[in-house]
Amino acid sequence: MDKTAAAERIAKLRELINDYRYHYHVLDESTMSEAAADSLKHELSELEKQFPNLITPDSPTQRVAGKPLDKFTKVTHAERMISLADVFSEDEIREWVISNEKLAGRIQEYFTDIKMDGLACALHYEDGFLVQAVTRGDGLVGEDVTMNVRTIENVPLSISEKGHVEARGEIVIFKKDFEELNKLQKRAGEKPYANPRNLAAGSIRQLDPKVAASRRLKFMAYDLVTPNLPKHSEAYAKLRELGFRTSGEDKVFTNLEDVFAEIEHLETYRQTLPFNTDGMVIKINDRKVYQKLGIVGKTPRGAVAFKFPAEEATTVVKDIVISIGRTGAATPVAIFDPVQLAGSTVKHASLHNADEIKRLDVRIGDTVIIYKAGDIIPQVKEVLTTLRPASTEPFNYLKSLKSQYPELEFERPEGEVVYRIKGENSDLILKRAIEYYASKPALNIDGLGEKNVEALVDSGLVQSVSDLYRLSPQKISQLERFADLSARNLVKAIDASKHPALNKFITALGIRHVGAQTATTLARGFGSMEKLQEATEEQLLALPDIGKVVAESILAFFADEDNIKLLQDLKSLGVEPETVTLDGLPLVGKSYVVTGTLDSMGREEAEDRLRALGATVTGGVTKKTTALIAGDKPGKSKTDKAAKLDIPIIGEADLLKILKAI
Repeated sequence: MDKTAAAERIAKLRELINDYRYHYHVLDESTMSEAAADSLKHELSELEKQFPNLITPDSPTQRVAGKPLDKFTKVTHAERMISLADVFSEDEIREWVISNEKLAGRIQEYFTDIKMDGLACALHYEDGFLVQAVTRGDGLVGEDVTMNVRTIENVPLSISEKGHVEARGEIVIFKKDFEELNKLQKRAGEKPYANPRNLAAGSIRQLDPKVAASRRLKFMAYDLVTPNLPKHSEAYAKLRELGFRTSGEDKVFTNLEDVFAEIEHLETYRQTLPFNTDGMVIKINDRKVYQKLGIVGKTPRGAVAFKFPAEEATTVVKDIVISIGRTGAATPVAIFDPVQLAGSTVKHASLHNADEIKRLDVRIGDTVIIYKAGDIIPQVKEVLTTLRPASTEPFNYLKSLKSQYPELEFERPEGEVVYRIKGENSDLILKRAIEYYASKPALNIDGLGEKNVEALVDSGLVQSVSDLYRLSPQKISQLERFADLSARNLVKAIDASKHPALNKFITALGIRHVGAQTATTLARGFGSMEKLQEATEEQLLALPDIGKVVAESILAFFADEDNIKLLQDLKSLGVEPETVTLDGLPLVGKSYVVTGTLDSMGREEAEDRLRALGATVTGGVTKKTTALIAGDKPGKSKTDKAAKLDIPIIGEADLLKILKAI
């Protein structure tokens, strides 16, 4: 991205983030999820790192929070209430450690704690009595909310420590209390509250303390500013001694790898916690070192907040492709650069149907919020039109459908929201899929010809390709076409197909535009089904003889929820294709074309044996062809072209010599 494009993107990101921050921190309203906002802020931060001369004082990365409301007395913090810089990976944590150790020497101890999702507040005590409670505000100036905070049951109104004490923490609502409050709302015929964090913030900002008292708020302490104890761990111990409640998840580690293990533990364990959390705080435990390192911009050097994998993220739509499922339904899929979402890498999201595309008005080039809440395929939640490039156009579904599948006709049956292949029914499509799966170019399962497949599907025994591996001789022998022996033989042949060559399995899936040679290219290029499923468009296009149409077809196949479920089902039933390595294969880099009839073997067998040795086998002669293998009655057009291009023409005897010598 050049500087001009970066400046335009940065300006739009700032506008959108500032709008979000104002609604979230000042008005206690959410215009998007915090996870989506974090994703945008991270993108802005990375762009500003790349183009530091584009950083301005009013950038969201240069300030802590929104302005305080006017309805409470404003209070200046004696020590600024700062926010922590977010990190999203182990590598970013390592960079943080290296940077600090260059300035302060080896870090002896790391202090960690869960990051609570609430309203930050500072409590001030004088000679043992609570005298003031102040919200974070913009970090420098907050709001006096003492009367409301005094109603929180777990806030000590007096402590044993004399002199001035300042304790900081988060005001939260526990998950079970939030559920109970929403039940009361529903019974009263009122609208349910959106989320615990906004409810906690809104409760503290009520002018009537009785409202705050009714909301079951909790104060969860996370820092003791004064007295200034030597270590963060000692400050936590002192907080508990004084009667404050902490998360109970604070720990001290001397090894960074143990910190990473704690992150992994909390990612899973956090669902059982009584309060909401979106990350883990990591601090240098020695407060003298922590304070010596100081502050950069608005964040301390000595601490970071690791954000757990988001349930939402933002990304840019690169393409919209349409997948044809095994029922003939056409499903649109958004393709985008890989992003981390809910702990996994995703690169496409379902758009469901033409109506959903129209409702979202999603276009190629749009920045979108994607989410994943237990679904196999992520969904597009919202289009951020503020970031939309001027060159985008509304997506024409029917035009795209015709462009991607010019030889097919589609219809939208009355009462349905999806387009389907015209004149086809799901049983017929399933039968053709099974026949192809079992055919010679694919898994070559003996006994699964057209008539037997028809009997299995019509009987209801097979409703998916994966159901083949659930068949038993007893079930099959009940059908008219099968005796006990033929039923046993069929099950035996199906079981024998559980560990096929990877290229054969890819062929068997029936991916549009992917024949035997393309399947071989994919098998060699990626080596396993797992890697192929994770392939990006760029990785696919980098392989020989794979163009944009084929790449889009492959991406669409692996973006289809039905196809993903099928692959998972097959794997659970023990179907695991072999991985591929080209090491030591003698014909790697050579390309052959086979024409005519061979006496010693079928043409397909010859092609398979050549591919197994690393060769590329194509259907037509080109300048890249190593040799044309001509059997009896070869194709004239192929021999003529080979002669014209000066490509060697060899016979069956030469083929056998090649195979035998190897």
